[in-house]
Amino acid sequence: MTARVANRRIRLLGAVFAAVFAFALVRAGWLQAVRAPMLDRLASNQHRETVQVPAHRGTIYDRLGLELAIGSSATTVYANPRQITSPRAAAIAAGQELGVDADKLYPLLADHSRGFVYVARQADPEKAKALQQRGIVGFGFYPEEKRIYPQRQVGASIVGYAGVDNKGLAGVELSLDHVLTGKQGEKTIVKDPFGRMLEVVDSKPGHDGKDVYLTIDHTIQGQVERILKETQERWAAKSASAVVMDPRTGGILALAVEPGYDANRFPKASPDRTRDRAVTDTYEPGSTFKIVTISAALESGRITPRTRYRLPYEIKVADRKIHDAEPRGTETLNVKQILSRSSNVGVVTIAEALGKSRISEWIRRFGFGRKTGIEFPGETRGIVLPQARWSGSTIGNVPIGQGIAVSALQTVAAYSAIANEGVWVQPHLIERVAGDQAVEPKRHRIMSAKTAREVRSMLHEVVEEGTGTTAQVPGYRIAGKTGTAAKPDEHGGYSNYQYVASFVGFVPVRKPRVVILVTVDEPKGAIWGGVVAAPAFAEIAKFAVQYLEVSPG
Repeated sequence: MTARVANRRIRLLGAVFAAVFAFALVRAGWLQAVRAPMLDRLASNQHRETVQVPAHRGTIYDRLGLELAIGSSATTVYANPRQITSPRAAAIAAGQELGVDADKLYPLLADHSRGFVYVARQADPEKAKALQQRGIVGFGFYPEEKRIYPQRQVGASIVGYAGVDNKGLAGVELSLDHVLTGKQGEKTIVKDPFGRMLEVVDSKPGHDGKDVYLTIDHTIQGQVERILKETQERWAAKSASAVVMDPRTGGILALAVEPGYDANRFPKASPDRTRDRAVTDTYEPGSTFKIVTISAALESGRITPRTRYRLPYEIKVADRKIHDAEPRGTETLNVKQILSRSSNVGVVTIAEALGKSRISEWIRRFGFGRKTGIEFPGETRGIVLPQARWSGSTIGNVPIGQGIAVSALQTVAAYSAIANEGVWVQPHLIERVAGDQAVEPKRHRIMSAKTAREVRSMLHEVVEEGTGTTAQVPGYRIAGKTGTAAKPDEHGGYSNYQYVASFVGFVPVRKPRVVILVTVDEPKGAIWGGVVAAPAFAEIAKFAVQYLEVSPG
């Protein structure tokens, strides 16, 4: 090789090095001048992370301050599979400390396409701490709250349930989720290359949710559930429900359904058990609905409790025949006897004299066909046929509680108006929210105090001498009404085998402290409200007046 060729190659190599150096210099300048802010953010994000700081969910109490739903400390364990060097060993460790299934966890930890997987949600803090102390790179831990229901089955359908994300899914947990849920805080942390936290560089505080106090009395609720369970089992019924309400305030002291469930096991319970049927479901009320017609007639001034009617056993209304439950000859009965003996013919006779417009008006006045407005999800309006759609025979079935569907809550509110001197008071479950004033329910007069007292006296006769004698409580004067209604079938007719038995009343008659409704769905062996539901009413009433220290009378 000649010196000239060698020099040419050296110059070429120098030119290449110069070009590479120039390119590197330009590239470095571009990265520093143009891309620097973005690269700086990228580098920071690789070492910094903003995490949510969970807020405490408000506690739910009964009216006396007993905890019905509380937050318990828990730790959620997660993993970044890209940082885990031995997925099998990590899965086994998690299984040993947390009790998770290592075989199911292993493929998640071995999948390096993922940057985040849950190892265990809301784990026991002590068990999570034991796993954390093993120092396995790739595992992360953050505190959470786990919702606990210390009373288990008592009041479960009222309180409802909050899921693993502490969001209300049913009951009061759902209807007051916006109150119970606080606002999460934030904190920015610096991590080392292995994902371990080094320091907190910034934080934004949140605020906890508010506590809620219910009108429910845990002791009464528990007793009502026990009595309903015994009643359901005794009559092999499909279900049973009860409402206990203070007519003066509208506060619900108990709202029970059987069969029930453990609130801590909500996800495993069937929907039939988790809904509170006393609020969400409808039933045909039967004879308990007769107070609408009687109240309307008394308020109109057309009749008094002593007004007499000569009544055959059976009458015809349009294309339908109406008769009384028990065969009898033609009799003369006054209005008080018509109600105490639950005469269908007598009530329909009074209803025909009033006319469909007046009856329809009083159905609305008592609150049937619209929601009461109770603070509970899924409340039904009931099924009330508009007056314009009444047929010729409607006035022969609606006044006796057929061809109309109501909720147990609506029935209790209606009877509370009679107990409360003619003033309808809105039922409510929320006594107060922490930091706010006590709830003041809506109220309005639906009849005169005179009419209410007359109906109240007549309902007392039902228990003393009529169809409701099994509802009596020694030492106390009871007012109430039995109900027995055939259930509509899928073809629009009525079943000959399926009934709803009910009894609704209040105690004591003079100054009522509690209104109680018991309904039993599809009892076997007997169907009458006075036989199936009234004894359960009496047992609930006896406990309630003794527990609330109501004076005999």
